[in-house]
Amino acid sequence: MGWLGRLFDARDARVRMALVIIAGIFYLSFGGLHAGTPTTTQLVLAVAAFTAGLLLFRRLVGNLLVQVALLAVAIHVIDDVMINQVGAGWALLELTVRASRTRTVWWGTGLLALVDLTGVRGEPVEWLLSAASGLLVDVGVPVLLGLVIRTTQELGRQAQQRAEEEQRRRESESRAARADERSAIARELHDVVAHHVASMVLRVGVARHVLTDLDPRVDEVFDDVHGTGSAALADLRRLVAVLRDPDGVRGDAALTAIEPSAVPAAIGAAVDRARQAGVTVEAEVDPAVAALDAVRGLAVLRLTQESLTNVAKHAGAAALARLSVSVVDGAVHLEVTDNGRGAVPTTVPAGGGHGITGMRERVEVLGGHLEAGPTGGGWRVRTVLPATPDRDVPQAREAS
Repeated sequence: MGWLGRLFDARDARVRMALVIIAGIFYLSFGGLHAGTPTTTQLVLAVAAFTAGLLLFRRLVGNLLVQVALLAVAIHVIDDVMINQVGAGWALLELTVRASRTRTVWWGTGLLALVDLTGVRGEPVEWLLSAASGLLVDVGVPVLLGLVIRTTQELGRQAQQRAEEEQRRRESESRAARADERSAIARELHDVVAHHVASMVLRVGVARHVLTDLDPRVDEVFDDVHGTGSAALADLRRLVAVLRDPDGVRGDAALTAIEPSAVPAAIGAAVDRARQAGVTVEAEVDPAVAALDAVRGLAVLRLTQESLTNVAKHAGAAALARLSVSVVDGAVHLEVTDNGRGAVPTTVPAGGGHGITGMRERVEVLGGHLEAGPTGGGWRVRTVLPATPDRDVPQAREAS
């Protein structure tokens, strides 16, 4: 019965009325008692019924009253009342389907039944019995069909509501499960990873003070390890805070662990670490990256760090890498290439990591597309992070 409910959608009332009118015109032309030659009175009453149906298709009670009045006139002045009978029945059907109160439906049903019975007033009992059976068709069928359609539509609405409630319940359970998972990850990071990183940083700090007269290069390595470990520990603490209270961070909590204005300096630090690993890096970084939103700013930083780390791991020391970051009309263009001519350490695994996958997921979340693959004898990572509408384009232009 779903198709029946859709057929009687309130938005299509005028279309249904137009189809009824077409059927009425066909009846007047070919099917009436005076086939092909309807009387003037019959035509006037038919046109009045058609016009009322088109003009009052939204005013259910008004349309029914007009159609019933026309039927009452037709019963007393013409022999063939089919057009006005159908018009009144159709108006009752629409009222039954769409009326907000069922009491209105029963008032309309009683009114139409009363008018139908006026045609047999003063007639023999046999006529009354015939009229009663005809009343079941003229009045009972529209009401019965209307109630069926009304019930079908109501059941459909209830099913939709239940589906929406079930969807909301599943989303709530999913959010609760994610919150539990975030809490578990936060505990693991705090109790295991952060503990070990803090221990390493502490031991490196102790070694720097205990071991004296070291080669300056070794001392520089200690400083770098201590600084990198301290930064990693700070990032872990921020990440633990985000995992425990994601609503406490504006925007995407997982991506807002750095101020946008600090992105250029952070990119510079990543370039310096790659150079300390032996990679020759030529960097061109647009100062406008400092005006990006926190999400894309951090994405640029992470893409740069991962790409330069991959150069050091896979292209090896003495490789030449070129980093280019520019902001054009709010969109961020990033490209990292290398010549692949360094000496790869034997301890570096040949592949199977998740760096490219992670970069691709980060870029796709922001509406971009990551290109990563061989070029010439080396490797290239390139992407464009689209502008955020109505916010970042003006900032990027002002910063440039």
